[in-house]
Amino acid sequence: MAVSEAIRKRLRAVPEAPGVYLLRDKGEKVIYVGKALRLRDRLRSYFAPPAGQKAELMKRVFDFEFVRTSNEVEALVLENEFIKRYQPRFNIRLKDDKNFLYLKIPVADRGLASGEGLRPADAKGGTPPSANQFPRVHYSRRVLKDGAIYFGPYTSAQSLRQTVKSIRQLLPFRTCSDDVFRQHRVCLDFHIKRCPGPCENRISVEDYQARTHEVAMLMEGRSDLLAKQLRDRMNAAAQALDFENAARYRDQLRAVEKIADRQKVLTRGRDDQDLVAYARSGKDVFMEVAYIRQGKMVGHDGHALEGDLEVPEGELLRGFVLQYYTSATHVPRTLVLPAPIEEPELVADWLTQRRGGPVLLEVPSRGRKRALVRQLEETAAEELKQLQIQWDYDRSRTVPMLTALADALEIDEPPRRIECYDISNIQGDSATGAMVVFEDGRPKSEDYRSFKIRYTPGPNDFAMMQEVLRRRFTRLEAAQRREEADEVADRSFSTRPDMVLIDGGRGQLSAAVEVLEELGFGDIPSFGLAKEREEIFAPERTEPIVLEHDSPAMFLVQRVRDEAHRFAITHHRKVRSRKALSSPLDSVEGIGPARKRALLRAFGSVQAIRDAALEEIVSVGIPERLAMRIKELL
Repeated sequence: MAVSEAIRKRLRAVPEAPGVYLLRDKGEKVIYVGKALRLRDRLRSYFAPPAGQKAELMKRVFDFEFVRTSNEVEALVLENEFIKRYQPRFNIRLKDDKNFLYLKIPVADRGLASGEGLRPADAKGGTPPSANQFPRVHYSRRVLKDGAIYFGPYTSAQSLRQTVKSIRQLLPFRTCSDDVFRQHRVCLDFHIKRCPGPCENRISVEDYQARTHEVAMLMEGRSDLLAKQLRDRMNAAAQALDFENAARYRDQLRAVEKIADRQKVLTRGRDDQDLVAYARSGKDVFMEVAYIRQGKMVGHDGHALEGDLEVPEGELLRGFVLQYYTSATHVPRTLVLPAPIEEPELVADWLTQRRGGPVLLEVPSRGRKRALVRQLEETAAEELKQLQIQWDYDRSRTVPMLTALADALEIDEPPRRIECYDISNIQGDSATGAMVVFEDGRPKSEDYRSFKIRYTPGPNDFAMMQEVLRRRFTRLEAAQRREEADEVADRSFSTRPDMVLIDGGRGQLSAAVEVLEELGFGDIPSFGLAKEREEIFAPERTEPIVLEHDSPAMFLVQRVRDEAHRFAITHHRKVRSRKALSSPLDSVEGIGPARKRALLRAFGSVQAIRDAALEEIVSVGIPERLAMRIKELL
């Protein structure tokens, strides 16, 4: 690439200091993030005549920026944060890392895990229990600093749910929502022995807290410690002639010992270790991580990578370790790698900060650990082979469609994320907006969002569309600000689309473009698709784009539009149904479902309540001040 004089002057002004640099394309999108001990030297090397591996990257680079840091470890942390925030296409990244699943176990006092303060479960009775006393164990997509223990990340939700199912058979615990818990009635889970029934005080607070610690120990692979505690409790109960609880502890002990038998002894050491291995085939890479706790293999998980993966082995391992252990809830004492990692001292310092203790990076050349790494490499190769079959099938279908669409609409690159918007209403009544998302040519239903039209009176589709887009892209602005402040944002609203599709003709498109330009997103390619003649309208074209009816591009656009229409109508029907079933009593503050049922049972209809005397309403159990409010509002 030809370097302009302005770029040369800016490069000369870059400091000789550690920091992070960001390379942007013509659309100001970040396409690569890197760190350097000397920013000026590193950036100059990029803008020198490109050769080899970085040539493809530099064809797309239009501008750069940098952030100075006080040291190289700080630059490493910032580099990783920027990669997660901007998802640059030329960096090594975990696929769909924002969708990883964690198991959240709320543990308030880890001392209870030792068995102190335990007593047999209380019988049903006493004051109604609080959901805060018996917090639920549940799945989470985010890790918060709330004192709970998180396990993950897991790429396979099915694997995690199966593990939790097995643990609940051994150690029942609560998983229901707080609203269900507040009904204070045991549900089916209690009767099939998957929950100890805390909602009816069938277990003490101390026993329940101990139970959650036992679950955490099993998840951590500490089955030996749990077995010792259960054996001690069994013996103590037997000595106290409490044979019922002794039998219960005996059954739990047998189940835990079976789990311990399945956890293969791998090493003599007792330190926590993670083994890392990978398989590479062409441009595809799959990483595998095995977890060794107390010298035993307790599980493993696989992660596909994306980005520029045709890099040396050391750089590949470095990129994965940084990405993975940013999301991981546990950093082990030892990390066993298949090959030397790039910048090992720097990565070890960063992991030490994450762990709060020293971390050793080990590359075994022979022996038991080397054999384990080879076994893990074979597992990764098998996983990659299966994924490639799936990816090749998906690519053979979606890539031609996206490429054809980009060519037909004259977009620089195939749109990876397409967002389509539609409005559904009947003469302005119960109006709703819909946003559907397609990524890589496939619907991404977890990112769908619906909007209840709040500020547009009457049947005005143009204004309704503008309201929906203004709310959506204002949320995108806010999400970007939250990311800059290291706050968690809704992924659906925090991800910038590569293309916006409006269900409608030129009028709807013009209204939409007006809002996008107003909010600073006018550079996003936007199009409208008319229903009647299936014409595609572009903002700066006088004539519509007409695609062949059976072309892959037309098929994709129609599919996206039809999905938006379906989603909008479905939500609109739900809103209408709720409105049809609503009652004037719903607008009275202080009248909930229970009081509403009591009033309708006593009087039969809202009209009868309206005609009733104040004293009659009070006699149903309604406070006098609330009864007066009901009479006023009805």
